[in-house]
Amino acid sequence: MTTPHTSYLICSTPRTGSSLLCDALTGTGVAGRPEEYFQFRARTGFPRRPQEYFEGAGDPEIFDILGPRTGVADVEARYDPSRFERYEQYLDWAVRAGTTPNGVFGAKVMWGYFNGFVTGLRWALPGRRQRLPVPELVQSVFPNLTYIAVSRRDKVRQAVSLWRALQTLVWSRDSDAGEDAPDEQRPVYSYDAIDHLLHQLRRQEDAWRGFFFRIGRRPLQLFYEDIAGDLEGCVGRVLDDLHVERPQGELLARQPLSRQSDDLSESWVQSYLEDVSRR
Repeated sequence: MTTPHTSYLICSTPRTGSSLLCDALTGTGVAGRPEEYFQFRARTGFPRRPQEYFEGAGDPEIFDILGPRTGVADVEARYDPSRFERYEQYLDWAVRAGTTPNGVFGAKVMWGYFNGFVTGLRWALPGRRQRLPVPELVQSVFPNLTYIAVSRRDKVRQAVSLWRALQTLVWSRDSDAGEDAPDEQRPVYSYDAIDHLLHQLRRQEDAWRGFFFRIGRRPLQLFYEDIAGDLEGCVGRVLDDLHVERPQGELLARQPLSRQSDDLSESWVQSYLEDVSRR
């Protein structure tokens, strides 16, 4: 198996600017190629579909709004372990794909896929290594490991952004789909959906904090608001924390992904806050 000498995991929840950060880190050419290589649920073996974000939600209107959306994108095919005979072959591909020539590996892991991530590592490793506690298990595959926690201070806007993305299946401004959707496909406001996602995101972020507390590690903490406001500064902080020499010239070698927030998102934020105040 390919073995980098320096590794990091971006530990996040959806809609925190982690994709923007990953794209910028990849652009440096010296910070690995952090992508979401490990995005399947331990229970299903697949990425979460939009409807699965609302397990336990009591409002049937949410599922009426979502309809038959599967959430399957072409990019997911690259991250499908079933295209290899054994999971260890997929893991070796992911490590090679995520490692730059200077030996630095990066990946992004969402809390919703963390159990699947750990399960996959146990599948891939032989003998006693399968039974290692999670911190040692992860460290045995990704040496000299740094954890980078990415979160968002404004959880309401995070939940609004996620609800919109689950309807449109547009996760970044670069995407061609969804920008000029017909009226019947335009995203729809739902207090219950946003409220469900808001509580889910808070639980997931608490779970990350609990994980770091249990393993006695303090991650490098970055926030969406800082990434959006000073992307170059955040990239520099990651490189410094990894003890990776900065490349010559500008850190942002290409145009970063643009923010998706607009008047529609802001109107949903205000509608949600007004609904909360009336309840």
